[in-house]
Amino acid sequence: MLYRRHLLKELTLTASGVFFVLFLILLSTQIINLLGRISDGRVAFDAIGSMLVVWMIGLTPLLLILIVFITVLTVFSRYWRDSEMVVWLSSTLSIKQWISPLMTFVLPLTILTAVMSLWVAPWAESRGAMLAQFLKQKQDMSLVKEGVFQTHKGSESVYFVERFDVEKGIAQNVFVHGVDNDKKPFVITAQSGTLTEENGARVLSLKHGVRVSGHIGQADFDRISFEETRLIIAMNPKITTTLKRNTATTKQLWQSKDLRWRAELMWRLSMPMVVPILALLALALSYVNPRSMSSYNILLAVLIFFLYQSGLNLMRSSITNGRVNFWVGLFLMHIIMLLLACWLIMRRDGIRKIKQRQAA
Repeated sequence: MLYRRHLLKELTLTASGVFFVLFLILLSTQIINLLGRISDGRVAFDAIGSMLVVWMIGLTPLLLILIVFITVLTVFSRYWRDSEMVVWLSSTLSIKQWISPLMTFVLPLTILTAVMSLWVAPWAESRGAMLAQFLKQKQDMSLVKEGVFQTHKGSESVYFVERFDVEKGIAQNVFVHGVDNDKKPFVITAQSGTLTEENGARVLSLKHGVRVSGHIGQADFDRISFEETRLIIAMNPKITTTLKRNTATTKQLWQSKDLRWRAELMWRLSMPMVVPILALLALALSYVNPRSMSSYNILLAVLIFFLYQSGLNLMRSSITNGRVNFWVGLFLMHIIMLLLACWLIMRRDGIRKIKQRQAA
């Protein structure tokens, strides 16, 4: 029918614009957050692109929810404001008949939200953590500064490089101070050296130098000249991701009895359930009086949205603390909001019928 095609076209165009705006806002926010973590040394600079992709994938379920809610609210508010809805309702078209075309628009986004929330986002979180750890280790290997005493994280060795050729990776006039396996301090000076990574260890290969070891004030000093020696200055931890609830698969969450993991499962399952319910709430709360142009219902819609999200967060924490059963926490807020949406739609439809009878 005409009104179905017209509505789907309006919703699609508006959703595209809302997606573009929200994407830019979230992207800029994440860039600022990531730059702060890079400046603190918690994330390697090379990881900025990959981390942005991972974070945007993780935020996709929330982004889709916001797109649906804002789009439906915007389109139907314009219908009321421009008296277009009044015309449609005057032609014996009830508000309940708008639910079918609305769900035609919402259903694909609901499925996409389910796929992203249950499978794609956890996978991206896990891969992103591994990639960030790898790039951080790679950055630690490359941060060799001339004329500065440096240490590697996880190592007691201190080294000094007078000159460093970045292209060849060769350091000139190297000084190293450390402690050997027998807790005996040593000092090494060498004409050149290279820093490499082998089998999970950071290895310093030195050429043409002298090694002096011993305790100050004791007659246990040893002096050894060498042509080439290799020194393990640190061991890199194996690149793995600690299994957390945000990186665990949905299957692992379902099989787990841990309350924190059950709460995470509840949150993931709730994301796709929120989409159609918010669409119905937006339809019911989009009414704007075309005469007074008041938008109190828009403010009420935003308030209900935040109450919905806060309620889900409350259920999540309650499941974590064991105060609420998993199934109660999963369905309670959705049932309340669905009943509220149905009541508001029936109420608005009832007011319309009363006005039509009074006009007749």
